[in-house]
Amino acid sequence: MKYQFLIVLIIGALIFDEVSAEKHKHNKLKHKKYHPHEKKLQEDEQKWHDADLIHLNEHALKEAELSEAEHYEQQINDNAFYQFDPCANVKCSAGQVCDINEENKPHCVCVPVCPEEDDPRRKVCTNYNETMGSDCAVHQQRCYCNTGDERCVSDDYKHVHIVYYGECREMPECTADEMADFPRRMRDWLFNIMIDLAERKELNRHYLKMKREAETNHTRKWANAAIWKWCDLDRDGDKAVSRHELFPIRAPLLSLEHCIAPFLDNCDNDNNHRITLDEWGKCLQLEAGDLEERCKNFNNDPDEDDDD
Repeated sequence: MKYQFLIVLIIGALIFDEVSAEKHKHNKLKHKKYHPHEKKLQEDEQKWHDADLIHLNEHALKEAELSEAEHYEQQINDNAFYQFDPCANVKCSAGQVCDINEENKPHCVCVPVCPEEDDPRRKVCTNYNETMGSDCAVHQQRCYCNTGDERCVSDDYKHVHIVYYGECREMPECTADEMADFPRRMRDWLFNIMIDLAERKELNRHYLKMKREAETNHTRKWANAAIWKWCDLDRDGDKAVSRHELFPIRAPLLSLEHCIAPFLDNCDNDNNHRITLDEWGKCLQLEAGDLEERCKNFNNDPDEDDDD
């Protein structure tokens, strides 16, 4: 309370001094007599002063506008650098990167250098039963061979791909009985994965529609799951799944399902390294009439959903 009272006294004193000073100034101006010439001179000086202020304000405004325009122009130039980056919208295949040629045009080139991998788990086993240093090395070698680069080891490497991660090892042989039962197990696995992704809301609305159709119509159960996975694998939309596009389903399963590799190899009936929807359906032992190509209706909006 002592300090609060002291602060109030100080504020009161300051207010009193300010009022007294203003009153003294007013009285001084009241009793002062101006000579007519002095009054005119003061009025002229005030006009000149006001004119100077107006000029200064106009100058400052122009400077501010110029500065803002220069800033805006710089912003446009900065944005143009990113907006018109030649490689901004270029998508290159695995093992390639975008580069600018001498004509300042973007094009895809093979990865020049792959990083060194010390972790043995980063090594990969290829379809030639060869251990390579990394997945980058596999994609790089395939790029070399597909572009006619002299660093290509062999033309066979145009189709080199990763079979599984880790160093190559001897895999158990898939018996005839296991292979005969594998299509059924594969159909079950595809449908269960489809259900699991739907529960986690990781399917787009078109896939969800197929999933619901499969649940209510048992005859569509296996067919819809097969179509969904085939469309999901056909990333480039060329109506065929390449050996390279099979990687997401082959590599993770191989250590758990040793029959997956020979099963997928048998799906490629004409051995052209591409699996069509018909070949996929036959491989899964589905009726040809149950399959129809619906990938064109699918998009990449996993969060979009249909109403039930």
